[in-house]
Amino acid sequence: MLVLGGRSEIGLEVARRLVDGGATKVILAARRSAELDKEAALLDKAEVERVEFDADDLDAHEALFASLGKLDTVVVSFGILGDQARAEADAAHAISVVHTDYVAHVSVLTHLANLLRKQGGGQLVVFSSVAGVRVRRANYVYGSAKAGLDGFASGLADALHGTGVHLLLVRPGFVIGRMTEGMSPAPFSSTPDQVADATVAALRKRRSVVWVPGVLRPVFAIMKLLPRAIWRRMPR
Repeated sequence: MLVLGGRSEIGLEVARRLVDGGATKVILAARRSAELDKEAALLDKAEVERVEFDADDLDAHEALFASLGKLDTVVVSFGILGDQARAEADAAHAISVVHTDYVAHVSVLTHLANLLRKQGGGQLVVFSSVAGVRVRRANYVYGSAKAGLDGFASGLADALHGTGVHLLLVRPGFVIGRMTEGMSPAPFSSTPDQVADATVAALRKRRSVVWVPGVLRPVFAIMKLLPRAIWRRMPR
């Protein structure tokens, strides 16, 4: 299996569970891959390979994936939260968030989908967010990128139907972890462990979408109906 975002807490927890379930080789892809000792140690039951991966270097994606050999499961778990206040004043920062969280994902997923089609099968795990289901004023830059990713991945999943390639789209709520350190948890928060448990369970059932926690699905069905005057005051 390949983990794009080799330092991702969620990606590593998914990999650890898949290794416990029988996966024998994991490729951790990240910048400064030589410094992934701590991450590799979490997967000591499997053979671990490390490769250099910069999500924002779009021109390098195709050659990197072609060099890795046959891939069974790819966990796409890179991304940045960014600083909303800074992004509202600094267009370059806003663009960097959208580039990593949306544009880079479009590149990665397109190349991987083509590769897995040629193989005749494989699994893609894509992490969206409830932040993209209905974008809030409090984090609209990050939310808009996730909205784009959610739509792209949903369409790609339909395009892959019948090819032998399965795409699982994961929609977590607020995840208490390194990325959100210092922030007050939102209602229905989860941990990387909980997201990984739900992700692996959904993979085994060949589900197409999983919300984490599951209660967020009906909650956001209602949230979509809130008047905009109320919605714009919603916190992160």
